[in-house]
Amino acid sequence: MTVYVTRFGRLTRDEYDRLISEGAFHPAERIELLDGQLLVREPQGSRHAVAIELALGCLQRAFGPSWRVRVQLPIALDADSEPEPDLSVVPGDPRVSASAHPADPVLIVEVSDTSLAFDRDHKTGLYARARVPDFWIVNLVDRQVEVRRAPITASGAVFGWRYDQLQTFGPEAFVSPLAAPTSAIAVADLLP
Repeated sequence: MTVYVTRFGRLTRDEYDRLISEGAFHPAERIELLDGQLLVREPQGSRHAVAIELALGCLQRAFGPSWRVRVQLPIALDADSEPEPDLSVVPGDPRVSASAHPADPVLIVEVSDTSLAFDRDHKTGLYARARVPDFWIVNLVDRQVEVRRAPITASGAVFGWRYDQLQTFGPEAFVSPLAAPTSAIAVADLLP
């Protein structure tokens, strides 16, 4: 059953979750809530899907069994946003999330090809506003990883926030997550 929302304007995360629990969306609909707006998620090409699988393996090895690496699962960022990033790393047992989506990711990774501009602007601003400490874009277009850290307020930036630090790593480089600083991930291992 598909239910159409007739109200114009923004949704809160609570309203969005209620619509999901009432079956308002078809399970195959790829949508997420970003800053109160429902957005259709782009279809995945094979390179995008492979990059997610590669990053999953790398992050599981880097963080170990006491961390959860979630693939395209909701994160409760704030009252108006429930994105489903390609990968997120959160602490603890999955059962902790039985009543509510995790709200404390230590790392979010987006794999970008056709969505690169959107991820650089909108997703970056959204994650910075939520004070996610470590945000990576696996940039398939330029075959590199963009690492953003140190969220700060910034007038003129999307959502009024951005990251103060941006480092770009090519295929020959290694990158370490803030929450797992002794783990070095080869950028080449993240790229299809």
